[in-house]
Order: sequence, then C-alpha cells, then structure tokens
Amino acid sequence: MSDSNTLEDESYFDDKPHESCGLFGIFGHPEASKITYFGLYALQHRGQESAGVAVSRDNKIYDYKGMGLVSDVFDMHHFEHLKGHSAIGHVRYSTTGSSIISNAQPFVIYHKKKSFAVAHNGNLVNAFALKNELEESGSIFQTTMDSEIFLHLFVKNLNHGLEQALVETVSRLKGAFSFIFLTNEGDVIGIKDPNGFRPLCLGKVNGSYVLSSESCALDLVEAEFIRELEPGEIVIINKDGLKSIKTTISTCKSLCIFEFIYFARPDSTIFNKNVYQIRKAHGRRLAKEYPTKADLVMPFPDSGTYAALGFSEESGIPFEMGMIRNHYIGRTFIQPTQSMRDFGVRIKLNPVKEILKGKDIVIIEDSIIRGTTVKTRVKALRELGVNKVHMRVSGPPHRFPCHYGIDFSTRGELIAASKSVSELKDILGLDSLYYLSIDGLLESTGIENPENNFCKACFDGCYPVEFDEYLSKDCLEK
Repeated sequence: MSDSNTLEDESYFDDKPHESCGLFGIFGHPEASKITYFGLYALQHRGQESAGVAVSRDNKIYDYKGMGLVSDVFDMHHFEHLKGHSAIGHVRYSTTGSSIISNAQPFVIYHKKKSFAVAHNGNLVNAFALKNELEESGSIFQTTMDSEIFLHLFVKNLNHGLEQALVETVSRLKGAFSFIFLTNEGDVIGIKDPNGFRPLCLGKVNGSYVLSSESCALDLVEAEFIRELEPGEIVIINKDGLKSIKTTISTCKSLCIFEFIYFARPDSTIFNKNVYQIRKAHGRRLAKEYPTKADLVMPFPDSGTYAALGFSEESGIPFEMGMIRNHYIGRTFIQPTQSMRDFGVRIKLNPVKEILKGKDIVIIEDSIIRGTTVKTRVKALRELGVNKVHMRVSGPPHRFPCHYGIDFSTRGELIAASKSVSELKDILGLDSLYYLSIDGLLESTGIENPENNFCKACFDGCYPVEFDEYLSKDCLEK
C-alpha cells in the first residue's frame, strides 16, 4: 500500500501497519452464529476488508461472507441460514491474497462427502514452495490466499484420520499461523504455530468452549477466559470435550511484540499480560529514556494514547487530548487536487486550538511506518501556532520488513529503513524525535526473559523462522 498521493481514505491509520485477521469460534451453543457475529464485532480492529461466518448443521457447512465491516456484511435475516451449534468467524485485512470476495474467509471446501472451513491469522513463509509442490501433484487453487494451502495439505493426509492429518499438516507449515478449523460434524479446532507468533485464546460460556484471537471478544459474549493456546498446540473441541495435542514446539518463542505496541485492543489479555498496562509501561520507560520539557503530552487519537498516559505520569507533564477524532466518518475517496486531499486529512482529526497555540508539546506515537501522515499532522500544528513539537515513539524504528503477517513486506515501505533518526526529525518537521530502545521495549513488558520470547525482526532484522527466497507480496499474487 503506497502512501504517495494518498489521503486518509479509510482513516488516519492508513499510515499505520495492519495485521491480517481476527478469528472467533464456538462449539456447542444453540446461538453459535450470533455469538460468533458479536465476537467478530469485538475483533473488528484486526481487519476491516471482509467478514464471514461458517456454521455446521446436519453434517454440512453453511457460510456467509462479504466485503466490508461486520455491520455492513450481516443482517439479521442471514442468521436464518446460519443455524447450528458450532460456528467459526473471520475478519480480514489482506497481507496475503487480493482484497476480493473470493479471498474472504472462512474458506470452505468439499471433499469426499465431507466439508471443512478454516479461518487463518498470520502468514505462511513457505507458501510459494508448498503451492508449487501441490500444483505439481494436481491441486487446483481457488483463491490467492496462503490459507488455502493448509486445506490442500490437510485433505491429502485425511486417510490417516483427523488428528494425524492435523499434526502432519502443521508439520509442513512454516511461519505465523493461528487457525480455527470447523468440520461438517461440528468439531471446532484451534491451531497455533510452534513459535506462537499470533495470539489465540480459549474461553467458555454457558458450558460451550470458545476460541478467539483476543480476550476482548470473550468479554463481549460474557465468556470466561481460560487460557492462551500454547505455541505448537492443537485443541480439538467436540462432543467428547476438549483434547489438546502438542506438536513440535520451537526452542524459542516468537510472540509478535507489535501486538502489545499497536494491534491488540487495550482491554485484551495477550500472552498473559494486559495490553493497556503494557502500553502505559512503554510510555513510562520512554519518559525515562528521553525526557524533555514541555507544556503538555498528547497522542494522535487513538494511536499512542495509552503510552502517552504513561509518559505523562512518569514525566509529570500534563496529558491533553490536543486532537479530536471524528468517529462518525466513513470511507472517503481520493480527490484529484491537493486542496481536496488536504480536506480529506482534516476531516478525520481536528486540533483543539485553545490548548495548543503557543505551547511546547510532546506527541506520543506508537510507530512511524511511512511517515506521510505524521508529516501532515506536524505541519498543521505548526500552522496553528504550536511553538515546539517533540515526538516520542513507544517502539524502536521499523527498519526491516515483516514476513509473518504485517502488511509491510518490503524495506522501501519503511521510512526508517533508509533514514537516520536525525534525518527523520528534519523530514517530519520536528524539534526532536526519539524512539524507545529495544531493551526498554522488552523490559517494560514485564515478561521473564523477553529476549527469548518475542519476535522483533521488524526492528533488528533477526528473523526467527527462515522464509522462501521468493517471499514477497507477489509470490501468491498477493
């Protein structure tokens, strides 16, 4: 997604990284599809391109999906078609596969009088090699998603039985993957990759087991949080209860540190830590590492808000909401003139002039990916009459592409990959710019031995899982 000539046509966060998907599933509930629908509402921040629900009923799978937000895709009449006691759901942001309806999930297949549906969060880094292998053996692909590879491998192993087919399929996959899988018999299955890149948790509501990308969705449907799935774990939920299978487990966990920085909702528990508290801790550490004198601390809502609270508490500089976000604007379209592009930017966030004019301010951001929107915002603050504009970022500079499910997969997309922090300061029009150190980021999570628990490849270029040499956004017509 290039930021040349873009206006904030979806939101201010177009200049932010996007993660691939949110997953939800439930077994043994008479209102399974409706519970899944509400679960997806809570996970909408993880993907806004498409939404879908699949249910198992009478030994068949029925599904409905569409492009857009959950509220745009579903009407109540859809749930007459989606009756059943087991359901899975998916909201998507495409990091692999085009943004078209055929790539919306859950993805459903039919094989030898059986049907299966899968919802996937993550990115398979050996997808190119596996797809070539499968096509050479006669497989025909219906989508451009790497998620479809999982199903092709699975049905090839089905002669070994369901459990063994799952184990053998997972053993072939490399990269970041959390799956929720549905069988026509109503089994709901959760799968997490051996490194544990992407979150997936287990809960229970009225005796029914629930799987979700984040605990905030469990809260919404009043489910009790039980635990996170372990890296390399397969959980099979059916009429016999819950069975856990441990596949090959990596010697080093690779939890995505960016879940804490930006992706996850602040009210979620991820990797057994509350996201809100971790973001405040990042802000406190940032204030210790790079203190400054200023009249107020502010975020660009809602980016950096919780880190800004922590920075304010530690520094003693008052916290203010210097920009107000318009929450009631839908998608706008790119206009051909610069004046109209500027209008599109202003329609999203508006400054509170009375508290900003003539002040020295510190803006707390959680990331700077492409830089275009930050530059526009800083310019607007200067024109308003702000005296000094300092910026502190609650994570290290993004200098390397992510191959595990975040939508920057080339270094050319990352402004910090080719610029020093000093150069970035001048480009963005700031009086000062500092990033949280990698050590500060890891230590403020409060997790024991964080160096061996997190993937931080986008910061330091140390990739925990080897990927295809052909890996790029085009390897599967991505």
